[in-house]
Amino acid sequence: MSLSIDATVRTALLPLLIAQGALARHRAEDLAEPPGARAGEAGSGIPLSLLITGDSSAAGVGASHQSDALSGHLVRALQPDFRLTWQLEAKTGATSASTLAALEATGARQFDMAVLAVGVNDVTGTTTLSRFLSERRKIYALLRAKFGVGRIIVSGLPPVRHFPLLPQPLRWVMGRQSDRFDAALAAQAEYEDVDYIHFALEYDPALMAVDGFHPAPEAYRLWAHLLAQHIRA
Repeated sequence: MSLSIDATVRTALLPLLIAQGALARHRAEDLAEPPGARAGEAGSGIPLSLLITGDSSAAGVGASHQSDALSGHLVRALQPDFRLTWQLEAKTGATSASTLAALEATGARQFDMAVLAVGVNDVTGTTTLSRFLSERRKIYALLRAKFGVGRIIVSGLPPVRHFPLLPQPLRWVMGRQSDRFDAALAAQAEYEDVDYIHFALEYDPALMAVDGFHPAPEAYRLWAHLLAQHIRA
């Protein structure tokens, strides 16, 4: 389906989509960011300083503790090969724009590598594709200039088209929007010299948290494994 037809469908369904969006927000479980360490040192081997930043998925919402969230699983996956110094800077509800602002407000510190996991709230909110890409470009530049990051790893967007919390046709519309944003993110990565990692987990209801929107601990483990494989390479 072409972009123009997509836009026509969204316009025709706008009143229903607004109502469904409000209902989805009302039905959503108010899951908190899990407790646990957000910085530390672990492992042995090649020294590696790692920044993990982004939205509620980076912050581990859907897990009961950071040890079962993305950061915990990623640290465990990497520590046999690296002497890690790591830090987590992430917040529920973050967009690309608010992530940029948070990094601008964070004290400067040097990192070898950064993992960026943000974008779903851009898709489900009012962010245009052009602004989304502009904010990402600014994030990459800031990570390099302020934090000295030599390698930026960008996680692709998850399969919004499968999120159980979203009713149809809202799920279909948001899924189409997510696919467009993700494709643009991957294309941008090539000329911005960042590493784009496709979110390659097959959809399984068991991988979703109870709110039907965030990852469950097993999804975080599999996601961290994908990232760790790429980091080792």
